[in-house]
Amino acid sequence: MKLENAIRALAGTMILTSLALAHYVSPNWLWLTAFVGANLLQSAFTGFCPAETVLKRLGVGCDAGTPTCKA
Repeated sequence: MKLENAIRALAGTMILTSLALAHYVSPNWLWLTAFVGANLLQSAFTGFCPAETVLKRLGVGCDAGTPTCKA
């Protein structure tokens, strides 16, 4: 899986999970939805994405010949 697709999948999963938790557990889980949305927005302007850093360290989207990945 490409890194960009993994980031989108992670963001979508976090949003849907937080919406389900807000519906069934507590409305305070909507703060997680707001955090994910704000992170996506700032990432569009700054190019910095914390999820990208974490996923790269986990080896997602890395080829065997890529020197920056810790595969």
